[in-house]
Amino acid sequence: MKKKLWEKYAAWIFLMPWIVGFLSLTFVPMIMSFYYSFTNYNLLQPPKFIGIDNYIKMFTTDLHFNNALKVTFIYVFASVPLQLLVSLILAFVLNKGIKGLSFFRAAFYIPSLLGGSVAISILWRQIFGMNGILNMVLDVFGLNTGTSWVANPKTAVWTLVILRMWQFGSPMIIFLAAVKQVPAELMEAAEIDGANKFQRTIRIMIPMISPIILFNLVMQIISAFKVFTESYIISGGNGGVLDSLLFYTLHIYNEGFGKMRMGYASALAWFLVFIIGILTALVFWISNKFVYYD
Repeated sequence: MKKKLWEKYAAWIFLMPWIVGFLSLTFVPMIMSFYYSFTNYNLLQPPKFIGIDNYIKMFTTDLHFNNALKVTFIYVFASVPLQLLVSLILAFVLNKGIKGLSFFRAAFYIPSLLGGSVAISILWRQIFGMNGILNMVLDVFGLNTGTSWVANPKTAVWTLVILRMWQFGSPMIIFLAAVKQVPAELMEAAEIDGANKFQRTIRIMIPMISPIILFNLVMQIISAFKVFTESYIISGGNGGVLDSLLFYTLHIYNEGFGKMRMGYASALAWFLVFIIGILTALVFWISNKFVYYD
């Protein structure tokens, strides 16, 4: 009898730490932030309910809102496709059975572990600064413009796009695992039928791993929208010159903790959830035309 009871409740017992953590650290804070989005709350005094005023302010009087959205969308729609393309190409290369495959997989994964750190953000600011490594290299060829790439409003966001591309390790490992699962007999049959390497890749390999491409695309879109550390460190927390590095998450942080407008910051955060939800649904809807599940 005791054994049956243990088997019945064992799963719930092992799940309990995760359930407690999810409820206390994720679900309850989400509900509270949703309520705060309808209040005037400065962290020091009790929240005061003001209806949808925060959402109205977002679209009418917030001078930084539109630019924060613009910079974030440029970053997401530029960095995610480029990152996935680099990841996919490297997965194809590593699938060739080169010597030291384990070493290269580990080495290529390191940027994903370090790319979002404070140390790498500081290093990136030095590389693309006025006296950085990039300008030193350009100076050799007489191409140094004498400007800081991270301080120039025309190029600042693109330095972070490059940083995002450099963090290709995580999607590359997933792509590599998917490529290795493609049946070899399909590739051999296509080769016998006269298909060259490019045709085999486009007509067989890509369709076979298309569900994994969709997975990586969705995960990287969500991750790119949440980028914060790089923007905060490289811009010094103020969004850079002309808000050129004012990412949406940095704008939320500045409103919530810089200006003590936690109610308004909560409204901004929930609007970001709405944007990510719409884009994710759109990607899944479009995926019906290019994802092959058979």
